[in-house]
Amino acid sequence: LTAMGQYFSFWFPNVPHWLTVLFIVLLLISFNMLGAKLFGELEFWFSIIKIITIIAMIIVGLVMIFFSFKTSYGHASFSNLVNHGGIFPNGPAGFLMSFQIAVYSFIGIELIGVTAGETKDPRTVIPKAINNVPVRILLFYVGGLLVIMSVIPWNKINPDASPFVMLFSMIGLPFAAGLVNFVVLTAAASATNSGIYSNSRILFGLSKQGLGPKMLSKTNHHSVPYLSMLVSSGTLLLAALLNFIFPDAIQLFIYVTTLSTVLFIVVWAMIIISYIIYVRKNPEEHKHNKFKLLGGKAMAYVILAFFLFVFVLLFFSADTRVAIFISPVWFIFLFLFYKKYKKNAEYLAEKTRQQPRESINH
Repeated sequence: LTAMGQYFSFWFPNVPHWLTVLFIVLLLISFNMLGAKLFGELEFWFSIIKIITIIAMIIVGLVMIFFSFKTSYGHASFSNLVNHGGIFPNGPAGFLMSFQIAVYSFIGIELIGVTAGETKDPRTVIPKAINNVPVRILLFYVGGLLVIMSVIPWNKINPDASPFVMLFSMIGLPFAAGLVNFVVLTAAASATNSGIYSNSRILFGLSKQGLGPKMLSKTNHHSVPYLSMLVSSGTLLLAALLNFIFPDAIQLFIYVTTLSTVLFIVVWAMIIISYIIYVRKNPEEHKHNKFKLLGGKAMAYVILAFFLFVFVLLFFSADTRVAIFISPVWFIFLFLFYKKYKKNAEYLAEKTRQQPRESINH
């Protein structure tokens, strides 16, 4: 949302960021109230716009590179990847510090698991979706970065502007920069939209298990857990408040992304730990599973070690260190919430176990 406020200022530089953020939140709330079908439709079009643009950018960039297109920064060439000081011109510290924003960029990948509950054929669709992830990372993420830095040398990229917009503006098309700005805006809207969807479903699931207020399990006539969705969306209004308090959007973006990175490292670590416990308790079932983690438990421990490595890196930068010191407040809140509802959840679980098998199946 903070990034979206920045993108809007491309067209409307005089409109306050916080007002833009507030408008977007209210718009996405209204869309999500109409059900999962509209969410899927929105995500489809957001994704199509994003994918077509990135592919177009890669193609345009490759044409510029192969024809040695001259820009205001020199000739487009793959040599720009190693020129201007070579690899790690200022040492490896910058590369290591980039892990924070790289990890943040993959927040939402766990949504594949969350959507299993609303997928028609999860045994076929979920493995297919997961197997597509590495290919898409290489094409859209790594491929896109390689092309951008081959056309625009790394030391000429403006951190306050989208490099996508910079690249298309070089073509000389008057509408290109505005078009790409719209695309990165839809990409950010997609991320926010996914957050509203996943958060509301998780709150709904916790409520059904007794680990949250009972009222959060209420649904409207579109089968949307509307109270969970409103609570989730209401939290997003903090973004409008933060943009009002902090005029420097880039600095705020660093704080928010680092805090998100810390929280999601914990979330992902819990998923991996759950997998390790599952394998230990159900070795035969895991053995016969058709779709499982490559490398099994050994790979799970490697992943946990990587998460620890990224977490330690966050202490080395003053900007990212601030968010680490704030994160315990959130974990204390979660712990108190868990303590409050733990007995209620245990009671509901025991009640479910005592029900006749026919009732459970029904």
